[in-house]
Amino acid sequence: MSQQQIQPPRGMNDILPAETAAWQRLETLAREIFASYAYQEIRLPLVEHTGLFKRSIGEFTDVVSKEMFTFQDPSGDSLTLRPEGTAGVVRAMISNGLLHNQKQRVWMSGPMFRHEKPQRGRFRQFHQLDVEAFGYPGPDIDAEVILVSSRLLTQAGVKRLELNLNSLGTPASRRVYREKLVEYFTAHKSKLDADSLKRLDGNPLRILDSKNPELQDIIKNAPMLTEHLDEESRTHFNGLCRHLDALGVKYVLNPLLVRGLDYYSHTVFEWVTTELGSQGAVCSGGRYDGLVEQLGGKPTPAIGWALGQERVIDLIKVQNGAVPAQAPDVYFVIAGERAEAEGLRLAETLRDQIPGLRIEMNCGGGSFNSQLKRSDKSGAAWALILGDSETEKRVAGLKSLRVEAPQVEVAWERLVDELGARLKR
Repeated sequence: MSQQQIQPPRGMNDILPAETAAWQRLETLAREIFASYAYQEIRLPLVEHTGLFKRSIGEFTDVVSKEMFTFQDPSGDSLTLRPEGTAGVVRAMISNGLLHNQKQRVWMSGPMFRHEKPQRGRFRQFHQLDVEAFGYPGPDIDAEVILVSSRLLTQAGVKRLELNLNSLGTPASRRVYREKLVEYFTAHKSKLDADSLKRLDGNPLRILDSKNPELQDIIKNAPMLTEHLDEESRTHFNGLCRHLDALGVKYVLNPLLVRGLDYYSHTVFEWVTTELGSQGAVCSGGRYDGLVEQLGGKPTPAIGWALGQERVIDLIKVQNGAVPAQAPDVYFVIAGERAEAEGLRLAETLRDQIPGLRIEMNCGGGSFNSQLKRSDKSGAAWALILGDSETEKRVAGLKSLRVEAPQVEVAWERLVDELGARLKR
């Protein structure tokens, strides 16, 4: 087997033990915040029928036309590794009957897959946190899901983010706007690049999202969707802005924000940064009121967002430094056969009686001095020392590894109280 064969696939990365503290912190924080807003977790398959994404995301999007990992199973069905979470959540709502006379607030997390050119902040396997709400038609739920994202990002320690906001209107108002946009870009057809020419026939709104610097002047002078909103869309969007203003949430109106997936309508938003290079969006979302019906359910208003975990963790590292790995509270130094047997039992007793206690046992032997070096390197606050002589007396040595203090002997029956008290200081 060559060295190349044992590397991970391109764009799919290992998350090593030294890095997982940041992931665990973000995911724990997310669970707590989602629960505080009464959002419940839903867990979904990594693989869905390919047709689900073609019907929901849109045939002319880059995701469907270029980026999906699609394969045939042995039965001949076309299956796809999920490229995003919303379509699967909607499918689960419909197939499990969760929207019949019900409102739902749910969240999910996990890996997504897109065959893109790997670069900073953009991978072929990446991880998202998703929040979705169904059955709420008013702008109040739009404000709530934005508040959930704001609270999560703030408490995670992310700074200097900008909230971009726009309305895509209703499908009816967007059809009128689409005609004007096609007319405008057709007049400038000779200046469009290949991607924009393809989008002109399929989804001309995506031309507004082009990052090609040679097109920016043309895009800047294009008709704006906000100038063609119908009364329903304008009322909804103004209602959301009033909520955010009342809550003190700062935002920037961005008429070029269109999102890359076809199912969005009304509100769209993104939290963006300038500190991650070209991949500036860390959390993106919006309304998709027509998607449930499009996938076979009854008409249901819906809204959600997705947060890129890799990007948020990268941004936390840039702004605050790396999150240190969680060290054990106690390193258990053991020397001698009797001590080894009693030490394992003693460690289990301590874990049983001190909730959350983290003990790293010295396994694999080693001299007393080498074990003490390991205990210091582990980052533990305390070393618990047990040799055959201590076992004979039914005591253990307790040594501070971070503060200069004499080692003390503690009777086994006093270890829980003594260790618990010292860890609280």
